[in-house]
Amino acid sequence: MSELSGQVREALRARGEPVSRLGYFCAPFRPPAGPLSDRVIKTYRGGRDPELLEQLARRHAAYVDLLTWAGVRLPETRFLILNTAGFLQPVIVQKALDERLLMRPQVETAELSRALDILGQAADSIAAFWARVAQRPERIGYHPSIRNFAIDERGPIFFDTFPPLIGYSREEMGRLLLRFSEKGLVRSVGVLMPERIRAIQDEWYSPAGTLVGLVGSAVRLRPQDGAAILDWARGYAATELSGSLRAEVLAELDRPPRLPAFWTGMRRVLGLEGKPNV
Repeated sequence: MSELSGQVREALRARGEPVSRLGYFCAPFRPPAGPLSDRVIKTYRGGRDPELLEQLARRHAAYVDLLTWAGVRLPETRFLILNTAGFLQPVIVQKALDERLLMRPQVETAELSRALDILGQAADSIAAFWARVAQRPERIGYHPSIRNFAIDERGPIFFDTFPPLIGYSREEMGRLLLRFSEKGLVRSVGVLMPERIRAIQDEWYSPAGTLVGLVGSAVRLRPQDGAAILDWARGYAATELSGSLRAEVLAELDRPPRLPAFWTGMRRVLGLEGKPNV
């Protein structure tokens, strides 16, 4: 790990352009040269709270193990904490993916039939994840948004492991959302309206919410095909889901899914909104 830490420090000194500016927690970047040029580096807000960060490291390892056990494909992912005179900074180093495989641009530009096929593959993987972890005792979440997936010939690849959605209560996760937000405005709002920030996580812990969220993102990404995407989603829920999950998803799809107005407005203020996935 010390060798990797040194390589990360060197990459940070020669930091390249971010590969995405849409993140809530960080702006991932890919080093233009050096031993980590085939990796994406994600740095998170540091501090001097070793107990919290050591727990975070353990939970991240547990979450990666859980995702792998549940059949979720991940790029090679390593978590480390850089220690600079007692200032501790969490870092994730992840095998870079071919940008052509990212799900968001594929869904945005593909023919409708291909876009629906991609959505079906993602929906299958989401439903399979929730079925696999249903009997686990921990509080487990999943954030399988369109921008957190890639799609290759074998299917979906998920690459968002932060925060690790395992073992944290809703209250604890709400505090993590504030602790690791890079945006001072978010932290200020969290002090005044903590429930607004805590609510960000609720979709991640809801099987129906994650599936409906996928559909909502696709509708916003391809508004001209919104009706067709909703028709497909209702058909998918009716034929591929069962029990309470089917009922919950169908109930949510009686109209186009929308993001909460508060969160949409916050993303606009912070400059985090995607084009046109807002």
